[in-house]
Amino acid sequence: MNLLTLRRNVPVLIHVLAWGLLGFALLVYQPLNWDVTLPPIFWVKQGIYFCLLVGAFYFNTLVLVPRLLFRDQTGMYVFSLVITAATVLILLFNIDTWFNLPELMFRAFHPEGGVRKPRNIWGWSQSVLVTTFLMLGIGTSIASVQKWQEDARLRLSLEQARVSSELSFLKAQINPHFFFNTLNNIYALTLIDGEASREALHRLSRMMRYVLYETGNDTTMLSKEIDFVQDYIQLMQLRLTDKVTVTLEQPTPLRDVPVAPMLLLPFVENAFKHGVSAMMPSRISIIIHQEGSKLEMEVRNTIFPEKNQSLEVGSGIGLTNTRRRLDLLYPERYELSVIEDTPENEYLVHLNLQLS
Repeated sequence: MNLLTLRRNVPVLIHVLAWGLLGFALLVYQPLNWDVTLPPIFWVKQGIYFCLLVGAFYFNTLVLVPRLLFRDQTGMYVFSLVITAATVLILLFNIDTWFNLPELMFRAFHPEGGVRKPRNIWGWSQSVLVTTFLMLGIGTSIASVQKWQEDARLRLSLEQARVSSELSFLKAQINPHFFFNTLNNIYALTLIDGEASREALHRLSRMMRYVLYETGNDTTMLSKEIDFVQDYIQLMQLRLTDKVTVTLEQPTPLRDVPVAPMLLLPFVENAFKHGVSAMMPSRISIIIHQEGSKLEMEVRNTIFPEKNQSLEVGSGIGLTNTRRRLDLLYPERYELSVIEDTPENEYLVHLNLQLS
């Protein structure tokens, strides 16, 4: 028996075991302790009583609770419980009368004879009603817990589907956004230097391979993500002037751990988009440090008054989606801070990320 089959059979086994123990405790164990010889018809009546309790339990669990209680028809549900308990009581009373059980039980307990007292209908009814309502209450509790568990599983499944759909949407936005900018850069480069443009196309093809084969997965290795960033930087440097200084500091040594693909690029892309000037000296500094599974990334770029540096407004969909992806993939496991104007006249983005 495999695990799935076992899990499916567990509820059935629990029901069988519970009803077996309950039937033995309520309907068999007590009569066996009586020091009398009971009439055979008593056991028939006990079996019918047990079947009535089982029927009331499942009628409540499978019919009344889902059709009335779970549909906010509480008044009708309570009324139906009362009718169900009354039906069990009336049927059991008629069975006792039909089998003449009060007389047979009196003879079993008083074989020497005597005068039988009138039957205590009220006390007998109380006992039956308490037992019946106890079974109905247990059924309601079990059905409610199962409904709560099913709703919780459904909510979790819907949330997972929503997150997966949203991540796919965000990733689909990031990739075209990046390639749109990169192809524009290569087009401009073809007008200046054919050899450099061919090198750029080679790097772009390698980057496209990364996007096609790595971003389809939930994670990639950190080394591949950093190589992708390095290719992007080198590709961008082909069209920069001597007025732009770009530095990249990588982790040494690098401990390869899984990371979401295309997660670091938007911070670098933002620096190139807003931190480069054709007329004025500019600097871009990218530092990536690693301590165990903790990744730290710092990106600095020169501020130019004519360029909008806002992380949320001016940098387009790439950085905005990256923040959203961090919220979805690494909740409470990352810190992202942005300083729009440091004392060094720089725009600073600082990311601390706990990868595992």
